[in-house]
Amino acid sequence: MKWLRSRGRVALVAAAAMCAVVAQPGASGGPVLSGLPGLSGTAAAAEGPTPYALDEEAGPANGGTGTGDAGQLDGGFTYSDSIEPGQKLFYQLDLDDSENGYVSATAVPELESLVDYGDKITVTMQDGDGKDCDSEQARVLPTGDYPQPLTAYVSRTLNGKEYGACREDGTYYVIVERESKPTSSPDAWDLELRFLTEPRLKAGGSTKAPEAWSSDSPGPSDASGPRAGGAGFSAATSLDDGEWTAEIRPGESLFYRVPVDWGQQLFAAAELGSSDGNGMVTGAMSLAVYNPARGLVDSTDTMSYNGEPKWTSTDPAPPVNYANRFSSTPGKKAMRFAGWYYLRVSLNPEVGDKFGQNAYDLKVRVNVEGDAVDGPEYNGPAEEFNVSDGNQEQAVDGDNADSGAMTLVAVGGIGTGTMLVLGLGGWALLARRRDAGR
Repeated sequence: MKWLRSRGRVALVAAAAMCAVVAQPGASGGPVLSGLPGLSGTAAAAEGPTPYALDEEAGPANGGTGTGDAGQLDGGFTYSDSIEPGQKLFYQLDLDDSENGYVSATAVPELESLVDYGDKITVTMQDGDGKDCDSEQARVLPTGDYPQPLTAYVSRTLNGKEYGACREDGTYYVIVERESKPTSSPDAWDLELRFLTEPRLKAGGSTKAPEAWSSDSPGPSDASGPRAGGAGFSAATSLDDGEWTAEIRPGESLFYRVPVDWGQQLFAAAELGSSDGNGMVTGAMSLAVYNPARGLVDSTDTMSYNGEPKWTSTDPAPPVNYANRFSSTPGKKAMRFAGWYYLRVSLNPEVGDKFGQNAYDLKVRVNVEGDAVDGPEYNGPAEEFNVSDGNQEQAVDGDNADSGAMTLVAVGGIGTGTMLVLGLGGWALLARRRDAGR
């Protein structure tokens, strides 16, 4: 019944999505996009790269100072907020005793802000009695002490156990805390939250994760071509097997997504092209891989760059397997379900200082190895934890993750004033229902 209630909120999100895009004539004849907070468009693009673009369909999260005024999160939706240094924000969600719950938080320092090694966010999930279910940190690393998105996720995972903390149905809380060094900029960081649920299995399966898998990275495939990256998870550009070209600017983060089915293995690598100039930049470019719930699989940020072309790659991940969740190794544990896997490529602003403030050639190599196998039989819709034929077509075509919402607005034939009223009214109605339920 809970899944049906969540699906009933789709109409409100569709209205908000229409509200988020208001087309106005731009200088080049194309639209300038404006609307809800976090929406980027022609004007924003003209100002230069941004480290992250918030989901255009995100609703306000309104994190509280404690459990008494915690902001409500609903499954299947994305939310936006902001967090100050030293601040701790509380959110609440409802889970029953037949589903796993995943909440990710992406914190975004401004491009020109100062960050230091150890600046971090900590995300914690607790049950209604205040017992910790899960906790994870994402921090600025010593070889990449520049503004880039920091993403951490937590989960309530049933794991076949019948007793213990974090198993009852009821209210759970997610706490996002930010810590910053005194030398770091005191500006607020934008915050994007995503809440997903995963049904239990109809029957118990294996709880032993596979112990061995191929670690031989395959070479490039024949497919190639230009694929400009998106500015965030929600705008990630779809990729299939191949070596794809793009341009990246100092300080910019580009996002891609790859469909990886049950039994398949993902290999990812990126190359920064040559440039003029002298010097050496340590931690010049980072590459990270995230699972469909935005949980980190692996990352690398130690690439040194002297103007010559340079490749970096993440470690080979194991094939997607439901039993991987029972592993004690974080990267292996993250390969726990099928769906869209995300790649983030970030270029250190210091590259611009040493080699010029211009766009740099980028290659992204993706290999998905192995035949897809039948996945576990869920006791309910798998939602985002599966790979459909449509996902495969999007990967071949190179669609952006948000292209569906943009198409809805483009062909809807609804006036911009009507879209604005519908969108704001929908979120207002959803907010009143949340308040009434507290």
